[in-house]
Amino acid sequence: MKRPSTPAIVFGAVVAVALVVGAIVLSTRGSTPTTLDLGTFEARVRDGEVATATLHDSSSTVTGTLADGTEFVAPYPEQYADEVTTVMLEAGIDPEIDGSGEPLWVVVLLQLLPIAAIVVAMMWLLGSMRGSGTMGKFGRKQLRQPGQGDEPDVTFADVAGCDEAVAELAELRDFLADPERFSAMGATVPRGVLLVGPPGTGKTLLARAVAGEAGVPFYSLSGSDFVEMFVGVGASRVRDLFEQARKHAPAIVFVDEIDAVGRQRGAGVGGGHDEREQTLNQLLVEMDGFEAGSGVIFIGATNRPDILDPALLRPGRFDRQVVVDQPDLVGRRAILAVHAASRPLGPDVDLGVVARRTPGFTGADLANVINEAAILAARHGEPAITMARVDEAVDRVMAGPERRSRVLSDHERRVVAFHESGHALVGHVLVRTDPIHKISIVARGRALGWTLALPEVDRSIHTRADLMDQMAMLLGGRTAEELVFDDPSTGAQDDIERATELARAMVTRFGMSDAIGPLQLGQSSAEVFLGRDLGHEQNYSDEVAARIDAEVRRLVEEAHDTARAILVEHRLVLESLAAALLEHETLAGGQLDALVAPATPRPG
Repeated sequence: MKRPSTPAIVFGAVVAVALVVGAIVLSTRGSTPTTLDLGTFEARVRDGEVATATLHDSSSTVTGTLADGTEFVAPYPEQYADEVTTVMLEAGIDPEIDGSGEPLWVVVLLQLLPIAAIVVAMMWLLGSMRGSGTMGKFGRKQLRQPGQGDEPDVTFADVAGCDEAVAELAELRDFLADPERFSAMGATVPRGVLLVGPPGTGKTLLARAVAGEAGVPFYSLSGSDFVEMFVGVGASRVRDLFEQARKHAPAIVFVDEIDAVGRQRGAGVGGGHDEREQTLNQLLVEMDGFEAGSGVIFIGATNRPDILDPALLRPGRFDRQVVVDQPDLVGRRAILAVHAASRPLGPDVDLGVVARRTPGFTGADLANVINEAAILAARHGEPAITMARVDEAVDRVMAGPERRSRVLSDHERRVVAFHESGHALVGHVLVRTDPIHKISIVARGRALGWTLALPEVDRSIHTRADLMDQMAMLLGGRTAEELVFDDPSTGAQDDIERATELARAMVTRFGMSDAIGPLQLGQSSAEVFLGRDLGHEQNYSDEVAARIDAEVRRLVEEAHDTARAILVEHRLVLESLAAALLEHETLAGGQLDALVAPATPRPG
């Protein structure tokens, strides 16, 4: 049977609506009658001015003609129906009784109209789906077929700053390119590899590089692609994904943000069995069903490995976890070189210096720095990227763009200048803090001023003395306000918050309090589906809680006293530093070093 086309369906719907509207118009066709209220109608009946009358029970109205031939309609309250009838009978008028209301065919059409509209809409929707094949594709995700450009052109040469991760993944490339070498030794390649690391560290780039090196099809999806409003669609897409990968083996299946579908089952309030769990169950079955020689490797990426289901992480599914962490100094230098290779750099640009200025930056952050520098150079019409533009780009990425349009009063500028000078002076005197690189009272982002301290080397651990000096530097700004103005401002809110959090961590997590001892106090009670910060379980008594609060206060006050002693001792340096900051707005390099030089650093 030939399926009606979409225009035919639409035409039929229009005709149906036109018939209903026409029926309503025909049923109401005629001249407009004169409306009489109930009192006027009864008066005219008694005066003999009513010739004919018809009583409509369904609408509580009387229609008819007057003696002069005028048509009328007289509505009345339902409770007055007997009175109206009695008045007409006493006047010698025998009214006709009409209890049918609207014509039956009109009533039927009006009731069928919504149903007909729904049926027509469903016919059009199903016809469109059959015509485009959508119904069969709900459970499929559109993937490019091999040979149509799905093989990535990224190689390990395009990846920098994570040499250990590259070495781990090179084995996958060797297996896909030459599986016989491994099978001859009885070795099997890991069926699944989980890339773990903070956002922006290059997990997706590494997965594409593996496929690009091996020259095999690369099937890439996001974890959210499996989660749909239709039940069973996620599991169907998982089956289809692995089926296509097996057909074109050797191949790589890459699922980014796998935590969107691989979260722990039965977590959250009441547990439950939802669409996400069905999808995860199917994913576990497909990964466990890999044959040793199938040539399909599954790569997942996440920055939340703590919430993944344990069944997903066991050997046989994810045999290997590769950590893709933030790059170190050498890694940052290599990443900057990769991103700067295609851009014109001026002779004064030293990528080593830029690498030292960007501790904690990920690969994405460093790419953003080079791109921002290129934008700034183009904005100013310069032929190449200079070191000044790179420095400005680093400041933009770290603290946000300059907000010179934000005008402060003279008093506010002095407060900000002494605040930042306090940070810088305390940080200069305490040798366990990072060296001060730049201070500024030019607003960036939401900050009215900022102090940039950069480490000379990347550090992974910190001692108690390091953290105490860091707290003292954080409180240096507020302490300077107290010393100079005797009236601290709200500008130290973030500094106080960070110092308090650091002191509490020293007491409850790092075991750096002699009064409490090396104990872990408190543990997170966050649920997987309710957020990591749902709550903090207090696994200690109220007495211990009071001792914790006392220790936190003691550490913060000790850091505050240290900062105050330094600023009192070097008050003249503080004054000269703030005056120079008010004049130049930004101090860095030799100019900053000369201003703080009179303040002798304390021995470590």
